[in-house]
Formats: sequence, C-alpha cells, structure tokens
Amino acid sequence: MQKFFTAAAAIAALAAAMPVSAEVTEQSENGFITRDEAVLDATPKEVWLALITPSSWWNSAHTWSADSTNLTLTPQAGGCFCERIPEAEDAGRITLEGSVEHMRVIQAYPESALRMKGALGPLQSEPVTGILTIAISEAAGGTRVVWEYNVGGKMRFETPVIAAAVDGVMSQQLNGLAELLGRVDGGAAAPDIGSDDEGNGEEPSEPSDSEDAASSDADE
Repeated sequence: MQKFFTAAAAIAALAAAMPVSAEVTEQSENGFITRDEAVLDATPKEVWLALITPSSWWNSAHTWSADSTNLTLTPQAGGCFCERIPEAEDAGRITLEGSVEHMRVIQAYPESALRMKGALGPLQSEPVTGILTIAISEAAGGTRVVWEYNVGGKMRFETPVIAAAVDGVMSQQLNGLAELLGRVDGGAAAPDIGSDDEGNGEEPSEPSDSEDAASSDADE
C-alpha cells in the first residue's frame, strides 16, 4: 500500500512546484493552520459538485487503499468523508472489506462552503482536532476556492515538520481539484474564512514512543 504522507522534504518540494497559493499561516506547540487557494475555471455550482466527489480529484497516493475511487463524501451535516477498503485479492485466504472515516461534515452550504472535522493521515493516531474549511466565492473569470485546515491539540510530532507536510498534502488535493476543473489566474481578493459560519492529510519523523501505531497509520 502507498503511504498517506511522503517524506516532509518531498512534500515541501512538491508544494513549492504547485501553482496554488499555499502557506502555514500559524503554528505553535499546540497546533497549526494551513491555508491554500486557487481560482478555478468553473462556476460555484460546478466547483461544489466536483468538491463533493473526491473520487474524481483526490490523489490516490493519499488514501489507505491506494485508490481514490474508494472515496465518498456525503454533503450533509453528520455526513462522512469515508473510504472503502476493498477485500484483498488473495486466493490463499478469505479477506474482509473495511473502511476509514477521514472526516465528518459539520457544515454543507452548497456553492459556498464545506466544513469538515477530522484528523487526516498520521494525525489520526493523535488526540488532535482538525477543522477543514473550504470556502467558495465568485472571482474574476471563475470561482475562488480557499482551503484552510486548522489543527489543534496534543501531538507527538514536531509542529514545523508536520505543519509543512500537511500543508503540502492539502495543496496537492486543491491542485487535483484545479486540474480537474481548470485554473484561472488573478481574481478578487480571498475572503477571510476564519470566523465566517454563515455559509460562505509524507511521513515526518514518527513519534519515538508510537512507532508501532504510526507504522500502521503510514499505510493510509
């Protein structure tokens, strides 16, 4: 299986090469915030319909099953951004199907905002809370998408390392959406999504005391 996160250095290099605006806007020993944005050559409705179909743009390398077609997202409060783990093709044994919850939807405001709660990738083994807010707004010639992931809580990773790695992976997913729909340069200023509630996932060095748990998470 492919790992959910590649080495932090590789992720940083990948993010630098991507034509989206990406940065770690805040970080402390208790968490971090990553922010990415792009203007897409699509209407808000087209962006929304693509966004809620992650199987069409999420990178397969950042899944537990190594295949993004196993991803589904239910765009309703309480809905799951989930992944099916198919039965293994092994003639020598009976295998069972499994599943993974990546995130849980807490706001679905069509054509304006999707907000989900969950700890992606290796963060899943840590007692942290992650809130992913994806804001959609009209921009010159297309639709602006602002992608912010706010993570807080106790974790056994070095914050600068995990923050850079997560930002790289988040940029990669937004880039996948942009490649699907097309990209527009320029556009209006990005909205501040930090407190708007009205509709508007490398593998860094593993925590030394969680080698076994982290190694199993790495298969995502």
